[in-house]
Amino acid sequence: MRLSYQPRQLRRVTAAGEFGRVAVLFGGDSSEREISLLSGNAVLEALKRRGVDAHAFDPRDAALSELLARRFDRVWIALHGPGARTARCRARSNTWGVPYTGSGVMGSAIGMDKLRTKRLARAVGVATADFVCSPARRISRPRSSASSCR
Repeated sequence: MRLSYQPRQLRRVTAAGEFGRVAVLFGGDSSEREISLLSGNAVLEALKRRGVDAHAFDPRDAALSELLARRFDRVWIALHGPGARTARCRARSNTWGVPYTGSGVMGSAIGMDKLRTKRLARAVGVATADFVCSPARRISRPRSSASSCR
C-alpha cells in the first residue's frame, strides 16, 4: 500500500490517447448499485466523447483479475456504497501498480467510517458541525453541545 506522495513518479496526462485503456468500474453488488450504474455510465460516455479508450467493467460480472488480463492501463472507480469490492479494487490496483481515481485504500476505508472521519477532521483543526451518534438505523439529530459518541 502506497501511503506517501511521490511527485516524481507522477506525470500529468494531457492527451486522450496517453491514458491508454481505461476500465470504468461501476455497478458492483452494494445496495447502491443503481446509482453506481447511472454515474458509471455517465463517466464512461464522457470519457469516450473526449476520445479516451474507455471500457465498462462491472466487478459483479467479472473477477478483478480481468483488469490485468484485459490489459487496462488505468481504472476509474465509480462504485458506490460500502462493501469489500470497493476496497478490494483499490488494494488490487495498488498491488498491480495500476493507477486509479480517488483516495487510496486507507483514505477510502477511513472515509467510509463517518465517525472516525469526523474525529480525524476535528483533530487536525477542520471545522465540522456538531453531531451525535445514534444506534444503527436511527436518524441522528444534531445537538449544539454534542461532539462525540460514547
